[in-house]
Amino acid sequence: AVEEADVVIGYTTYIALVRDLFPEKEYVQTPMRTERERCMQAIERAGQGQCVALVCSADAGIYRMAGLVLELLAAGKTDGVEVEIVPGITAAVMAASVLGAPLMNDFCIISLSDLLTPAAVIRKRLAAAAAGDFVICLYNPRSHTRTKPLDDALAILRSLLSPDTVVGIVRNAGRDGQSQWIGTLETVEPEQVNMFCVMIVGNSATRVLDGRMVTARGYEKTGGEKGYGRS
Repeated sequence: AVEEADVVIGYTTYIALVRDLFPEKEYVQTPMRTERERCMQAIERAGQGQCVALVCSADAGIYRMAGLVLELLAAGKTDGVEVEIVPGITAAVMAASVLGAPLMNDFCIISLSDLLTPAAVIRKRLAAAAAGDFVICLYNPRSHTRTKPLDDALAILRSLLSPDTVVGIVRNAGRDGQSQWIGTLETVEPEQVNMFCVMIVGNSATRVLDGRMVTARGYEKTGGEKGYGRS
């Protein structure tokens, strides 16, 4: 998609990740919290007949720009623009591959950022996911100034789950400086987590096997490939 594009548009950090791979391209970069302006620039350029690559990290349809682009187009900001959404690898999947196989059964992703979602809604979702025995992937867990959401999340999870619940943390998943930690809900220390981390909280079937975080799918109960699902 980038090779075919006339212009590449994205957040400053993500442009830096691709610029060296395609030095001949025209680049337009915008800072954080200018998502709407970024998408409008992409739509306007495409409306002028250019092929535009709007780059995001991970998957464009998971917390990223695909939804906003479609919303703006549906609002009638321009006509005749075709959109192709190119799937990527979201951080939960990348982090899971580093930790082992923690997403082998039902899981959910919850962002702890309260910038766009009210904190009360986030807390409600955390409690519901824990009560439902989901594996829980936490995005945007903690920054230097935004520490309360993770503290609140840990308090909720610790009130509903066993202290021995397996937890994995991956920092810089798939990038330089990647590191991982596997422990328990009881031993997680908030200070070891930052915005470059994904935290995966296991469910009641999650174990540590040979140093890897693994959630049982349930094959041993059926003796075959049906797992928990029955058709």
